[in-house]
Amino acid sequence: MKKNAKLDQEEQEILQAWEAGSLKPVDDMAQQMKAHRAAAGATFNKDQRLNIRISSRDLKNLQARALEEGVPYQTFAASLLHKFVSGHLVNRR
Repeated sequence: MKKNAKLDQEEQEILQAWEAGSLKPVDDMAQQMKAHRAAAGATFNKDQRLNIRISSRDLKNLQARALEEGVPYQTFAASLLHKFVSGHLVNRR
């Protein structure tokens, strides 16, 4: 399997399991789908506003990285914040 740079480690593991055929169907698929849809809807519900002041250099770098990812910079910033607070953003220092 070719590694996809846009997938994080957990997503890579899921893809590998899928391709290996080791994923098993659940018994109550309809209930599971309903629960997952509700969770996804709550995750993407943007009902709060955040205004911050950052340096122009940081903003330009953020916009450049968002352009590389092919998403609007505000969406990219929100994604970074979500990954950080949910423990999925890894510090590579």
